[in-house]
Amino acid sequence: MIKITSFNGKEFYLNPDLLYRIDETPDTVLTLVDGKNLVIKENATEVVELIVNYRRRIYAKSLQEKILKGQE
Repeated sequence: MIKITSFNGKEFYLNPDLLYRIDETPDTVLTLVDGKNLVIKENATEVVELIVNYRRRIYAKSLQEKILKGQE
């Protein structure tokens, strides 16, 4: 999950797998796979960085587990 700030200032967590697209109009609008739109404070570049860091953590943990299992 990534931490996002809604336009009204409330923070929430979003599963990035539910993200369909990011638009800057000029506000940043996230469109989810179900068609819902969320207006947020972060810009598109920041959202992409959050997603990349999230995926790195997930894949690094998975890789580490595979390496440890291979050493047994």
